[in-house]
Amino acid sequence: MLIGVPKEIKIHEHRVGLTPSSVRELIVHGHQVLVQKNAGFEIDLGDEKYQGVGAEIVGTAAEIYARAEMIVKVKEPQKSEIVMLNDEQILFTYLHLAAGPLLTRGLIASGCIAIAYETVTDAFGGLPLLAPMSEVAGRMSIQAGAHALEMIQGGRGVLLGGVPGVPAANVVIIGGGVVGMNAARMAMGMEAHVTVLDKSIHRLQELDFQFGSKINTVFATVDAIEQNVSAADLVVGAVLVPGAATPRLVSREMVGEMRRGSVLVDVAIDQGGCTETSRPTTLADPVYIVDGVVHYCVTNMPGVVARTSTLALNNVTLPFILSLADKGYKQALVDDPHLLDGLNIYRGKLTNEAVANEIGISYFPATDVFK
Repeated sequence: MLIGVPKEIKIHEHRVGLTPSSVRELIVHGHQVLVQKNAGFEIDLGDEKYQGVGAEIVGTAAEIYARAEMIVKVKEPQKSEIVMLNDEQILFTYLHLAAGPLLTRGLIASGCIAIAYETVTDAFGGLPLLAPMSEVAGRMSIQAGAHALEMIQGGRGVLLGGVPGVPAANVVIIGGGVVGMNAARMAMGMEAHVTVLDKSIHRLQELDFQFGSKINTVFATVDAIEQNVSAADLVVGAVLVPGAATPRLVSREMVGEMRRGSVLVDVAIDQGGCTETSRPTTLADPVYIVDGVVHYCVTNMPGVVARTSTLALNNVTLPFILSLADKGYKQALVDDPHLLDGLNIYRGKLTNEAVANEIGISYFPATDVFK
C-alpha cells in the first residue's frame, strides 16, 4: 500500500502522523511511504531521517493526497485538506466529528473511508488510541492552568502548591478517567488541594485506593459540581462520552459564581466542551475571560509537547496502520471489531451512531456496510 503523511496545518500543530521508526516498519512490510517535506522538522524528525529509512519526500500536500491510498495524520483535516480527499482513500486520524458538523458533511461528500483514532476500542472497553493523548492532555492541563492563574494571564495570582503559611490552591477535576487521573497526579505533585468528581463510584474507589489521603473523591451530582466549582481556583473539565458531544456539566450560572481570576481548563473541548461558556481556542491565542474566569480551551493541547505526543501516539497507532496496510482496509476491519469501532464514515455513509444522533444525519451501522 502507498501511505501518505502530510504536514499538519492546524495552528501551532507540530505533531506528525508517522515517525521514521514507524515508516521503517511499514517499508519492511513491503509498503511505500510518502512524507511531505518538513513534516517533522519542528520536532527534530527531519527529512533526512525519513529518507534514511526509505520514505519518499514530496513537496506538497496536494501530491500526497493525489497519490496515497491511505492518509495518516494526527488532527482532523482542515477545509483545504477535505477537498483533496477522494473516494479511493482511507483517512486514519483523530476526527472528533460530534463537535464538527461541517467536517462530517465534508468527509461524507468526499466519499473517503474515515477511521477515527478516538473511537477505536480494545478488549477492556478502553480507547487505546485516545489514551496516550489523554495522558498528555491531563498532565498539560495542570501546567496550563497553573500558568493561567498567574496575574499576567488574568488569573488570581495563586501558586498551586502555596508556600509555608499560605494555603495551596483548590484544584477541582470533573471526570476521573485517563485525563482526570493524570491531571490529579500532576496537581498532587505540585502540592495542590485536589478534588475529583465522577459519576462512577467504582472509579472513585479506584482513585481513592491509588492516591489515598492525597485526593478527595466526590460523587458528581449537580449539587456537588456546583459547590466544588464555586470554591475552586482551577477547574479541569475531563469528561468524555466516546464519540459523542460532551454534556455541559458546568452552567453559565456556575461560572458566574466562581471567584474572579479563577481558571477553567476544558480538556473536553474537542468534543464540544463540558462548560456552557467554553469555545475552542488555539495555541496561538489560548485563553479568554468570561465573567472574570480565565478559560483555556485549546483543541490540540498535546501539540504543545509535540515530540513526546508524536512518539506516544505512534506506539499505539502503528499496529493498526500495519493491519490496514497488510490486509487492506476491508479485511482489517472485518477481522478486528475494535478497529471497526473506529470507522466513522464509509463512502458517503456516517457509521458512528453517537455522531449521527448529535448532528442529525442518517446512520448506517458499520457492521452492515460491507454486506
